[in-house]
Amino acid sequence: MKSRCGAVLLLTLAVPAAAEAGTLPAVKSGPGNEVPACVTPGRLLDYLKDRNPSLEPRFREVPVAYMRHGEELNVRWDYAFFQMVVETGSLSFQRTKGRAGDVSASQNNFAGLGATGGVPGESFPDISSGVKAHLQHLLMYAGDTITDPVAERTRKVQEWGVLTSWQKTFKGPITYTDLARKWAPGSNAYAAMLEQVGKRFYDDFCSRPDPEPQLVAEARKWRSDAVTVASPAEPTDSGPPERVSGADLARQAVERARREGETARSSLGFSPSAASASPAEQSPFQSLLAVVMPKSGGEALAAQPPAASVQTVSVAGTRPAAAPPKATPALKCRVWTASYGGLKSVIIRSVADQQVNYTVLDVNEGTETREVEAYVAAYAKGGQKVAEFRNQSQALERAFELCPEG
Repeated sequence: MKSRCGAVLLLTLAVPAAAEAGTLPAVKSGPGNEVPACVTPGRLLDYLKDRNPSLEPRFREVPVAYMRHGEELNVRWDYAFFQMVVETGSLSFQRTKGRAGDVSASQNNFAGLGATGGVPGESFPDISSGVKAHLQHLLMYAGDTITDPVAERTRKVQEWGVLTSWQKTFKGPITYTDLARKWAPGSNAYAAMLEQVGKRFYDDFCSRPDPEPQLVAEARKWRSDAVTVASPAEPTDSGPPERVSGADLARQAVERARREGETARSSLGFSPSAASASPAEQSPFQSLLAVVMPKSGGEALAAQPPAASVQTVSVAGTRPAAAPPKATPALKCRVWTASYGGLKSVIIRSVADQQVNYTVLDVNEGTETREVEAYVAAYAKGGQKVAEFRNQSQALERAFELCPEG
């Protein structure tokens, strides 16, 4: 593909023409190739402001959009963001020495899609559309078929089969290093530029406190729709149900939430004393991260809402136990989600009202212990942290393994 997707170079990079980057990560995210937990919209915005002190106020939405669409599409959106920094001159849309690039800021084109040989390229109606177009284009390079592309350029490249023969040469996942060599043919420095931008962020900004942690919750609004599903069908005599993995249960819950779009919120079976939790304990909770599994046997969710600002949701019910001993009835279990707005997740196990609760709690890196203690004190009396994970998906998978009865 003989085109440059961008028309702007960084103002501050000094990469020798023959420089080569090491192997950058695969374009598609997945187990072992997740975006590091320290990459948040707040830190990325801080990084942008450091590189471009004249950043337009409306562009504060850009890091949020990369996280949102990146997680939706399963893209290593951190390096997509770094590519945007290279392509737009840190959203200055200028070449060196103050000259305007081919793409203007009003086009919301963050990867120079269609900008070839002085042609300004495509325009998108808003920031979100422009970011999604960029990420879809990356996925197309990685080998995915984009069924409803935002960008006309993506549609055309797919229809023409421009990348087909190139993609067939790879036996493993296509990386950002591979993409850079195809994206900017003849420029050995392009991958090195992506690597340098990423290195500076990880070296200088990842260890800093997140200046705007609430932006994580803003980016994850797409995950916040919860749904209650009708009770499962009456059990039959066809034998015990086939055991479903925790990953499948979590995936089914997310799919139901996206399909149905309804909301269901309930308390975590907390005791009345939770209502007296101090503001210091309550204030860090930012948003609902909600996925829901079917309620069991018509069992209703608790009607009483949480007393504090934390929002939790039941994501798994139980089917009736098979004739447990009367003296020691089996405890039911449920899976819940709650959030302080962070990227890491922990599982907290607690027991209340003859029910075991597994709460997947999103916590902020560096303050995990304090946030877990606050949550347990207010909402899960006597609860204990049983596991810690890099992201919510992994935590939900384990939680459904611990409580698979839903």
